[in-house]
Amino acid sequence: MSRALVDLTTDEGGPTGLDERVAAPGYDRTSLRTGIVHFGIGGFHRAHLAAYLDRLMESGGASDWALTGVGVLPHDRAIVETLAEQGGRYTLVVKHPDGRLEPRIIGSIREALLAPDDPEAVLDRLTDPAVRIVSMTITEGGYLVNQVTGELDADAESIRADLVPGATPSSVFGYVVEGLRRRRAAGTAPFAVMSCDNLPGNGDVARRMITAFTRLTEPELADWIEREVAFPNAMVDRITPVTSPEDVATLESEFGIRDGWPVVCEPFTQWVLEDDFPLGRPALQQVGVQLVEDVVPYELMKLRLLNASHQALCYLGHLAGHRYAHEVLGEEPFRRFLLRYMVREGMPTLPEVPGVDLQEYARTLIERFANPEIRDTLARLCAESSDRIPKWLVPVIRANLAAGGEIELSALVVASWARYAEGVDEQGHPIEVVDRLRERVMAAAARHEEDELAFLRDPDLFGDLVEDDRFTSAYRQALASLHEVGARSTVERWIERVGA
Repeated sequence: MSRALVDLTTDEGGPTGLDERVAAPGYDRTSLRTGIVHFGIGGFHRAHLAAYLDRLMESGGASDWALTGVGVLPHDRAIVETLAEQGGRYTLVVKHPDGRLEPRIIGSIREALLAPDDPEAVLDRLTDPAVRIVSMTITEGGYLVNQVTGELDADAESIRADLVPGATPSSVFGYVVEGLRRRRAAGTAPFAVMSCDNLPGNGDVARRMITAFTRLTEPELADWIEREVAFPNAMVDRITPVTSPEDVATLESEFGIRDGWPVVCEPFTQWVLEDDFPLGRPALQQVGVQLVEDVVPYELMKLRLLNASHQALCYLGHLAGHRYAHEVLGEEPFRRFLLRYMVREGMPTLPEVPGVDLQEYARTLIERFANPEIRDTLARLCAESSDRIPKWLVPVIRANLAAGGEIELSALVVASWARYAEGVDEQGHPIEVVDRLRERVMAAAARHEEDELAFLRDPDLFGDLVEDDRFTSAYRQALASLHEVGARSTVERWIERVGA
């Protein structure tokens, strides 16, 4: 039985009467000072960076490294308002595979701001000398990278307003650059910009895109940013599904906590970070962060094994009638398919990863995906595919084609995305395709009967893969099989084709 109800919108000094199973900050939150401004305070940020900082604060450090969370987009209003009402606090619930729930109230977010409501408040934080790091989780698409050229998409609607001279910032790039411009003018050293998104070389990408954005209007400032601002690379990992109404209700009924927006996640967490912070950083190594000189091997491991495997299971699983990742992994053919993709196609493209047994890593991924308590939706994994497949799977295909390696399983994954984009599953149910290029990919998929390679003909997504006979042959066969016998039988066929 839970104790009396604890409402996080009340008792600013810290919740009292907590269920003994709930951990809460033992540190003095009133002494916290913002040292990091973070753009994008969604679930992953609150299960990862904010949780690491909370753990460090609990150990007696990092009181000057608290977070100010910033929302920039209209849909950020709900989470910002919820966190503001709760004094920045929320509950992180770790879901163990055996059904055990491990809740902790996180206190590392000092405040939450909605940029459109008060742009100057955000800029005040960015120009505060106490702020030494600006971090971001703005999704892969938030970096506005053209998938083929690797250059900034200067025509992106999200940055048009920021390109007008004297405009108030409206995008993350706009705020970061204006903050840096003001710091430079005031003689304040620049903050480090730390990406926490799933992008190969995320710090390098942030540097290129932000300087390219700046160069459109202020070339000299762009040169200064390129020369003076640190953009450390990082690899981040923790499965964090969307919080469901059931999660909110369970937290209240089981543990007596009323939380407007808790976060749920798996037990596993990993953060590999390039140690490049000219103005200092929290002592993150004390709470398990791996500080390294070169993040590339670790990020490639994650992107080409974990992230690409998510794409390998989501479209096929959805077409077969599943709606959660653990349901897909409950079927042996899908488990074997994922493991074989990782071992036979993903791993051969990877450099040596110091301190990591890749075979064990792959087995751990299967166990993580199969965690029934996480209930990670396939809809989440299928969303924004045009920002994911080109970054996570296409490089694997290209590397294996160049080396004469295997590509049959990857070709099936691409074909399953194309089949998914047709918008109807094998049971005749409509598929809600969520993608910034939704109309484009669905229009291509609609042409399969007249042109079976129509989906591959988008150079922004696939470059010149459509001209590679070896790949198109495998893709054609996979797409035809998906139409003829469906996802489950196709997976079984492909396992037989590639062998043990």
